[in-house]
Amino acid sequence: MQYVAPADLDTALDVLSSGTWVVVAGGTDFYPARVGRPLLEPVIDISRIEELRGVTVTDDTYRIGALTSWARIRDSSLPPVFDGLRLAAREVGAVQVQNAGTVGGNLCNASPAADGIPPLLTLDASVELTSVNGTRSVAVEDFLTGYRQTDLRPGELLTAVTVPRMAEESFSDYQKLGSRTYLVISIVMVASVIALGDGVISDARVAVGSCSPVAQRLRRLEEALRGHSVEDNLGSLVEPAHISVLSPIDDVRAPAWYRLEAAQKLIQRSLRNCQVTM
Repeated sequence: MQYVAPADLDTALDVLSSGTWVVVAGGTDFYPARVGRPLLEPVIDISRIEELRGVTVTDDTYRIGALTSWARIRDSSLPPVFDGLRLAAREVGAVQVQNAGTVGGNLCNASPAADGIPPLLTLDASVELTSVNGTRSVAVEDFLTGYRQTDLRPGELLTAVTVPRMAEESFSDYQKLGSRTYLVISIVMVASVIALGDGVISDARVAVGSCSPVAQRLRRLEEALRGHSVEDNLGSLVEPAHISVLSPIDDVRAPAWYRLEAAQKLIQRSLRNCQVTM
């Protein structure tokens, strides 16, 4: 097995341009998946690249480095619109996994049950994809193209996640249903964001994970929520038609019909939680 661990981004990009490599950051999914068998793939370990860590703020965006750990997100002092992402960070495995696992790795792994993806969708996040030829930006919604599939091209590295700044009065939530409280792959995940303007909902975003090959925004529901008063019962606005875009499967964790019913209940709960914090 060929293994390299560059300490700077330029070197890492040069290595990636030289052939086909498996990129490892925290390794919390890569190594457990290979227990009991030798590592045969050429591996580039990017965990030493400090410039890919941390959160920076500009006038227009929040920039989360791809190697930022879930523990750092969990403990951050980001504004209330990031509460959903912080709650999701608490659900990414055990504390040890949160310390090692990265935001970029969660996205590139592209699991339908990835905890971080629904809240990133509701934040209108984009990914920064960098190669020796330059950098391009792709919305998270477009980056995830299918079950464990992404728009990452050969030679590219996911270097950051960017989130546009939202209205000051923006609130968010995250809900996860599993067979137990901790250390479990989700049956259903729901993230929501509510933004206010003049006492009414000016923007609403709702995303559901573990109910389709990739997590999805519920656009029809978002449209139905906009314009309502903050005093309205938002949960009562959620209808089965709003979640008809989902395509859950039957598996060992839950049947499809249960996932759909649970998704509706979790959406209602998530919207109520946003109202409570307004």
